[in-house]
Amino acid sequence: MDVFCGIDWAEGHHDVAIIDDTGKQLAKCRINDDLDGYELLLDLLAEHGDTAEAPIPIAIETSRGLLVATLRTGNRQIFAVNPMAASRYRDRHGVSRKKSDPGDALVLANIIRTDMPMHRPLPADSDLAQAVAVLARAHQDAVWNRQQIASQLRSLLREYYPAALDAWHEKAGTLTRPDARKILAAAPTPTLAAQLPTWKLRLMMTNAGRKRGITEDAERLHALFRQAAARQLPAVEEAMGIQAKALLTQLNAACKAVDELAKAVEQTFRAHPDAPIMLSFPGVGAQVGARLLAEIGDDRTRFATAGGLKAYAGAAPITRASGKRKYVGRRFVKNNRLNHAGYLWAFATLTHSKGANAHYRRRREGGDWHAQALRHLFNRMLGQLHHCLLSRIHFDESIAFPAAAGAAA
Repeated sequence: MDVFCGIDWAEGHHDVAIIDDTGKQLAKCRINDDLDGYELLLDLLAEHGDTAEAPIPIAIETSRGLLVATLRTGNRQIFAVNPMAASRYRDRHGVSRKKSDPGDALVLANIIRTDMPMHRPLPADSDLAQAVAVLARAHQDAVWNRQQIASQLRSLLREYYPAALDAWHEKAGTLTRPDARKILAAAPTPTLAAQLPTWKLRLMMTNAGRKRGITEDAERLHALFRQAAARQLPAVEEAMGIQAKALLTQLNAACKAVDELAKAVEQTFRAHPDAPIMLSFPGVGAQVGARLLAEIGDDRTRFATAGGLKAYAGAAPITRASGKRKYVGRRFVKNNRLNHAGYLWAFATLTHSKGANAHYRRRREGGDWHAQALRHLFNRMLGQLHHCLLSRIHFDESIAFPAAAGAAA
């Protein structure tokens, strides 16, 4: 007799339902989100035939957390069911739209009982790949957080201190630059900035790590900060300066987090066996490679074909056809992190691969707009990456883009 388990998880407790292959409920219980609760769940599974050789498959609406980590030990299949899909399944069991946590656990168990082939179990990624995923996603979140705080600071400076925006708007990193943050911390208002002598500006740039163009830049900033400009009332300007310093404190912390996570990501990624293959591709550095590995994983059975990986990344188009109407467009349901990394990767290949650049140009000449052409290039490069990872070979430009290689010869 086949047995299936569904778990409706919550922050402090989880509801469990166990059913047989006919849909009959064999057991149900509520466990706490602690070690005692996990042991109770494992004992309940063992009572209904769970063994190391034939573990009971489990459906749950999350792929993360200590409960999932506990259940993933061994070769157990864990199905992370999308909450939206589970909501649709709930309507199959009744039209009254009633809902309860034990009922949701029963729905989840029935999902894998009736439609297991339609759902993917969590991939069996290695510990190192999972560590890369944690660090790469944390780094990506930190970069987004840094940009959000920088945008808040920029919006504030525009209201009372536009010279600070003009000072670094053409420099890489703008307000996130170490020298920009150091000078703004010392002079958070235009009144204080106008009092800064050139030698102090040079000293702050040097302390921030600047190596070149210090004297010229200090003179430029000295003249810029002394130019006549509209001002807020003195008390208002001082208050805004205090607010700017508070944002700078957050921005400094965010920049430090980005730098520390970037080092950890690169170190962990380069230790993975797939790193040399990924780094052999044009436009792939340690950070982009880590993000690709984080979302693809190293379980080579996860994607049976390159098409599955392309659809997961949102690179492959989707067709909607009904009657006489047919539409081919981009996917909206996708792994957004992988899709974002793919956009960065495709854009970088334009200056690192003649074949990729020629492919992009052909798509543009054929009528694609910029994002479409990059998505098509990402689609092609992703198929090549899938092949290289399966075959354990490095990227070869002459094989990936034979026409471009022949023309160059």
